[in-house]
Amino acid sequence: MDIRSLAKGAAAGAVVGFTYYAFTQAGPIQKICLKRDADRTLKAAGSLLSDLKSVIM
Repeated sequence: MDIRSLAKGAAAGAVVGFTYYAFTQAGPIQKICLKRDADRTLKAAGSLLSDLKSVIM
């Protein structure tokens, strides 16, 4: 079993669980803000992973 894939799976599961909880507890206006913030967060995370990958390699 690969540690990297295990860590990625655990992180993805935590993000999905938190997102589901936050989305179900939010009101209509907050849902719009959550969607916008989630989009920004995903873009930032992609950029961070890309930077880390370039530093490691």
